[in-house]
Amino acid sequence: MQTYKTEFRQLLPLYLPSLYLPREMKASLKGRYTNDKSTAVVTLAVKAGDVKLLASMSDVTVVKGPRLNNLTLTVEKPAFFIFDYDVPKKDFRFQFMNSIKVAEKPLKLTYNHGHGENRTVMDGSLVLDSANKVSVNYMFGTRNFKLKYSYVHGGVTTYEPCYDLGKNAWDFSASRRLYDDVFKATYESWSRDFALEWSRNSKFNGTFKISATINMVGESKIPKVFAESTWDLEM
Repeated sequence: MQTYKTEFRQLLPLYLPSLYLPREMKASLKGRYTNDKSTAVVTLAVKAGDVKLLASMSDVTVVKGPRLNNLTLTVEKPAFFIFDYDVPKKDFRFQFMNSIKVAEKPLKLTYNHGHGENRTVMDGSLVLDSANKVSVNYMFGTRNFKLKYSYVHGGVTTYEPCYDLGKNAWDFSASRRLYDDVFKATYESWSRDFALEWSRNSKFNGTFKISATINMVGESKIPKVFAESTWDLEM
């Protein structure tokens, strides 16, 4: 009997891995700035095995005291599913990801459903080779259907024309990577908006994105400025 108990205790971690998995914690602070306002979002992420548990709070929650305003709880398994729960609105959103082979090419599918807004979106991305990719985006029950083609030239420059069936319009973007920096230009023919963007993803200095958008036919030529920066802290 004593031998049986000893063997059971040795095998117990194999049957209950969730009790023994190491947990990693990371905190991030994201600041956003536009022409008329600035906001901040604090996210605390705990990794337990292959699942992430996240809690996000906006600056409204932080500034006005320990309330549940703009608090979102998330359970995520990367490349498989994401489940978000909005605490004050008592609303949830879930997303499922999968990948299959089509003619020996990887096809990535994403199913996204928002319960409160009753909106369901399906995304598909077919990688033809290292330089060519075709993507589609469709919102169920509407004419919102987008078809995008992506071509990477020389591994650093990307061209992406996109056709919006609902608006019957074309959008174009071109971007170029230079070390940790990415410079991107976008033009939306339906709204006549032209945007320039500079983003950086660095392991040492965090990530940031700065963009300026101007309407080519509007009376005001003052660009709309957007800036976002994120700092991560391992705990």
